[in-house]
Amino acid sequence: MNVDPVRTEGLPAAGVPDRHAAAPNVAVRVGNVLFHYRNGLFPITFLVLALASRPLLFGGSLRSDAVLDAVGLAVALCGQVLRAIVIGLAYIVRGGKNRRIYAEDLVTDGCFAHSRNPLYLGNMLVYLGLFVILNSVVGYAVGVPFFLIAYLCITAAEEDYLRRQFGAAYEAYFQQVPRFIPRLRGIRETMRGMRFNWPRLIRKEYGAAFSWMTTALAIIYWEWYRERGAAGSTTVLVTVLAVWTVLLVAYLAARHLKKTRRLHSD
Repeated sequence: MNVDPVRTEGLPAAGVPDRHAAAPNVAVRVGNVLFHYRNGLFPITFLVLALASRPLLFGGSLRSDAVLDAVGLAVALCGQVLRAIVIGLAYIVRGGKNRRIYAEDLVTDGCFAHSRNPLYLGNMLVYLGLFVILNSVVGYAVGVPFFLIAYLCITAAEEDYLRRQFGAAYEAYFQQVPRFIPRLRGIRETMRGMRFNWPRLIRKEYGAAFSWMTTALAIIYWEWYRERGAAGSTTVLVTVLAVWTVLLVAYLAARHLKKTRRLHSD
């Protein structure tokens, strides 16, 4: 990605921390803490909110509620597809270093040429889809704001790090590319000009995809069980178990390929 020159006064040289920079604000400090604990904290938070919830029957019937479930699944799948495209085309070091924000390079190609945080946008869509499936007051009033604010804080912390780490190069990128919502101009050329890395996608993403899809299936069955009991939700249980079995086989196959090093490294 080509970036226009920007004024560099007051900015540290790339890779050189600015010792005179102001102390990080509250969002940055919170974002650094959340980044450190997010892999455990976020799933646990969703589980606690789900268990504390009383799912609402959309439209007063399971038939209409199934429509809402389909909408939620579609939203979550959009998030997963976005993550898959990002990881398949151009990827960054995920998980930081020692559970702290870290970047080896300033990645500005692939989907990162159209959105500075496409992976976090994908994450937010997945969680939003799960809360739509759950369809509870607690989920909407507490869960959705929590994850939105959490990812905004993490994003602020990463922006603070990248600005100090890469200086003017990041400032130019920051000014030209939206934070979340992708800029569609030129996206066809981006897709056409890059090779899709299927082994990397499977290796990096199979566990997360299996986890949220399992969660979605569990919520769907739980809703039916609460309304119809075990006897009245047998068909749904069989369907959910059949779909989950397919997901489990795919998960185990991907795990085997990864463990046996058949998914080649980049």
